[in-house]
Amino acid sequence: MAQQMGNQPLIILGEDSQRTSGQDAQSMNITAGKAVAESVRTTLGPKGMDKMLVDSTGNVVVTNDGV
Repeated sequence: MAQQMGNQPLIILGEDSQRTSGQDAQSMNITAGKAVAESVRTTLGPKGMDKMLVDSTGNVVVTNDGV
């Protein structure tokens, strides 16, 4: 969760949070990007399919824009 305090963001993390840097962080970011790309891949193009997104409160959104 991030809050604004003046112009500086205030980031509040749980006690079990870990900070990763260097090649480990880069590898995790690449893996996350590939997962997002794979999930929206089929929404793109002239034959793009719809995706149903469900958030933690149960709200449903159906989209096909890949965004």
